[in-house]
Amino acid sequence: MDDAESITSDRFVVDASVAIAWVHPGQATVATQTLLSSLAEGAVFEVPSIWPLEVANALISLKRRGRLTERERRLASEWLRLLPHAIDSEASVIAFDVLSDLAAKHGLSVYDAAYLELAGRRGLALVSKDGALLAAARKARVAVWAAS
Repeated sequence: MDDAESITSDRFVVDASVAIAWVHPGQATVATQTLLSSLAEGAVFEVPSIWPLEVANALISLKRRGRLTERERRLASEWLRLLPHAIDSEASVIAFDVLSDLAAKHGLSVYDAAYLELAGRRGLALVSKDGALLAAARKARVAVWAAS
């Protein structure tokens, strides 16, 4: 699956790039808007426990670069926190073995491997704007939804 219209599941894994696209107009795509619509219709996204940290860091970085005001950063943080999502806490337990091995195998960061592993373990599509992560997911036979 490589097309936003081809995913019919009401659950999927999203990475931080998608979350930032939801709150920063310069990052938004038709696919990220489609995802947002699916959340309004009852879908839920799943994320590894690092997701809130990555998203919060990305928002701080956008503010530091002058691409968000402090008010916009705070509003985006609050809005994202309230979206229907489930946080999987397995990443910290498997970081030193499963995630590290997966990262080494696919040339990913351990952070990105956490998204790939979660999608694979749960049998969910992985949604990302990150080309390297999507390529690794395809190689690992994990369904993808390219949000670019």
